[in-house]
Amino acid sequence: MKKIGFIGMGNMARAIVRGVLAVHAAQPEDLSAYAPHFDRLSAFAGETGIYPCRSAGELLERSDTVVMAVKPYVVEGVLAQIREALAGKALLSVVAGYTFDRYRPLVGDGVRVQYVMPNTPCMVGAGVLLFEEKHSLLPEERAEAMRLFRALGEVVELDAHLMDAATAISGCGPAFVAMMIEALADAGVKYGLTRALAYRLAAQTALGTGKMQLETGMIPAAIKDGVCSPRGTTIRGVEALEANGMRHAFMEAVKATIEK
Repeated sequence: MKKIGFIGMGNMARAIVRGVLAVHAAQPEDLSAYAPHFDRLSAFAGETGIYPCRSAGELLERSDTVVMAVKPYVVEGVLAQIREALAGKALLSVVAGYTFDRYRPLVGDGVRVQYVMPNTPCMVGAGVLLFEEKHSLLPEERAEAMRLFRALGEVVELDAHLMDAATAISGCGPAFVAMMIEALADAGVKYGLTRALAYRLAAQTALGTGKMQLETGMIPAAIKDGVCSPRGTTIRGVEALEANGMRHAFMEAVKATIEK
């Protein structure tokens, strides 16, 4: 996977590019991108050193591996334009819902496909990258794809039928967690903290709690119980969260992303 080209340069693609460059998993001269708004693409290219292409055709000429990173509703239209030029290349798709089986009739057997669902924390090397188990990459291509994406965070391989549920947690989850951080910070501001300090405390607490769970293997309930003393302040806060439906709200948020 020597030369990588991105079709689409939205938030997810930018996060991946910034992430791989930050950890030197790829060099700027090995990355190209095409997006409809060339002025915005050029500005991003100026920041990162990647090569901005003026057409999908130009990108395909420069790339061994193509990363499809467009909105789901334009995938089929893009593929219709580039299908012939894609022949013989590896296609990594980070478009939600476009599994291997969904791609096969769109690109035929001449394109080797892998569905990957990353999340935006890839930008800081703390992402989750879901690899669908079913794929048609060559062994060396898949090994290189795994190497590239492991530089961005935790790689998890899943059967196709579990991808939606996992995406709801890791792909949509950063938005949900950010809302939690924002809500905690708002409460801090209400009681006198500066906005900057409130954000810092809330974000570091979320980071630290997640790190503690991952490194110790403690179940979340045990972490919670370790903070809740009898008749203490934390258990009163837990009661308030339960009374206001926090647990149900998160479950409903996941359900909303899956049951379209």
